[in-house]
Amino acid sequence: MSTTALGLLTGLTLGLAAAFGGFTAFLLVLVFGALGLIAGRVAEGKLDLAQLLGRDRD
Repeated sequence: MSTTALGLLTGLTLGLAAAFGGFTAFLLVLVFGALGLIAGRVAEGKLDLAQLLGRDRD
């Protein structure tokens, strides 16, 4: 899936959450989306949590 398509899908999901669930649902979807993005990056090896948290791998 291209980055553009993924961004479109994310925008549509957030828009639906805001339209039908209100601001709280929008924030909840946004937080879970961010957590999913971080988990996916870690699983793919594109994000190193040790560097992000300032810990060395010694």
